[in-house]
Amino acid sequence: MLMEEQVAVGQGQASLLERGRPLDDSRAFRRCLGQYPTGVAVITASHDSGLVGMTVNSFASVSLDPPLILWSIRRESRSVEAFQSAEHFVVNVLAHDQIEVSNWFCKGHPEKFEQVAWEAGLGGAPLIHGAVAHLECQRVSIQEAGDHLILIGEVKQYAHFDGKPLTFSNGEYAMTQVLPREPACQPN
Repeated sequence: MLMEEQVAVGQGQASLLERGRPLDDSRAFRRCLGQYPTGVAVITASHDSGLVGMTVNSFASVSLDPPLILWSIRRESRSVEAFQSAEHFVVNVLAHDQIEVSNWFCKGHPEKFEQVAWEAGLGGAPLIHGAVAHLECQRVSIQEAGDHLILIGEVKQYAHFDGKPLTFSNGEYAMTQVLPREPACQPN
């Protein structure tokens, strides 16, 4: 529902675009969530019947001690059983120039691992070349959460590389840019 209200935001005013209840309009709710930019990662693993990989933006840090991360997968995903059974997985944080890689793994391209250079990490999980970070994880927990499962992994090895990460905001790919202002407050 479009509303012509003015709402105080930061130091100015912003026009209210939508307000509602998530269960009444899931597409509008997704647009609201899109206001929060996220990174783009490809989660990879090796399991009994081969390699599996998918593009996600649901990756987050959980704890530094022990080093835990999480990501979520839809229960209806074709890859859910493979990720549930895999002991190890890798979070490949994509670089700004890897939109094509993101699309291959997002759309279930049948030859996605033949389209990208990679090497085996812990448990055989693919480390995608060109990514700005690799987090090699051992799965420690799977939690049920609505229509998704949350996979929690302990980071056993990491690597990060020079480059800018690919981000996603408002339904499209984006790049980060450092603003010429005071240093940002570090969130807890």
